[in-house]
Amino acid sequence: MERTKVPNTYQVGEVCQILAKENPDLRGKGGCWAIVSAVNEFSCTVRIWNGELTVGLKHLKSYDYLPAECQQMQVIGDRISRVYSVSLEESVLKFLDSLGKLKRTYLTALEEKLLSVIELETTI
Repeated sequence: MERTKVPNTYQVGEVCQILAKENPDLRGKGGCWAIVSAVNEFSCTVRIWNGELTVGLKHLKSYDYLPAECQQMQVIGDRISRVYSVSLEESVLKFLDSLGKLKRTYLTALEEKLLSVIELETTI
């Protein structure tokens, strides 16, 4: 039998969930949302709250968000990444990690307030 190649249908800017499965390289990243930054033949390069990684197609699942929702997630991701780049406090990192695993495209009023305060406190 001949194997047919499954096309990579992901698009840059698309929001996906990381499925860690049995991949040790993805340990701790399962359930995180990720934004596709590059589409390769058998993988995608994605941005998560604390960095960038290349993930095989079987380890991604699209959230099927509308373009406006993907853009909203991009803004949230950028804010989280900026805070992560300057903050090393454990409690802040835990909060950022929890935001990186949200299953929705928005922050609640309380999450927004907390992130805003953290942004203010970590601004140089």
